[in-house]
Amino acid sequence: MYVEECMEGYEKKKVVSEVKRQPACIKRISVMFAGLVLVCVMTGCTMLSDERVKLRDLDFTVLSEEKIPAELLTIIKEKGAEPFKLTYTDNEYLYIAIGYGEQNTGGYSIAVNELYLTDNAIYVNTSLLGPDANAVTATALSYPFIVLKTEKLDQTVFFE
Repeated sequence: MYVEECMEGYEKKKVVSEVKRQPACIKRISVMFAGLVLVCVMTGCTMLSDERVKLRDLDFTVLSEEKIPAELLTIIKEKGAEPFKLTYTDNEYLYIAIGYGEQNTGGYSIAVNELYLTDNAIYVNTSLLGPDANAVTATALSYPFIVLKTEKLDQTVFFE
């Protein structure tokens, strides 16, 4: 009975001391949260933003098939009827290749909407343009693709 009374008192003291610690924990968490908010406000929340800042548009050349490096052209031909997005570099240039896969007719073209540089990446955006409604097109299958040649930069390319 004496042991039980002692243990009962110990558990009561332990519970009381834990209750006293909770306000201190809440204060610490509040201070840490306020600090995080302050850091976020002072940095303009750039850590939490997906906003990308365009540094500049990149100059590029659309290559005809005979100007495409042989190794890259082989890779493109191996892709066959499947859509693809790939990059290739040599000692001087970065090549960005985009293929739209098998199409039922000819007469397609590809528009380059954007090619630009940010702090940490290159972004490219293209569109497949269908044949003109009044145009006479071949009924044979086609495999439209485009290869862009631009300056060699050590950046990841994102296709939009």
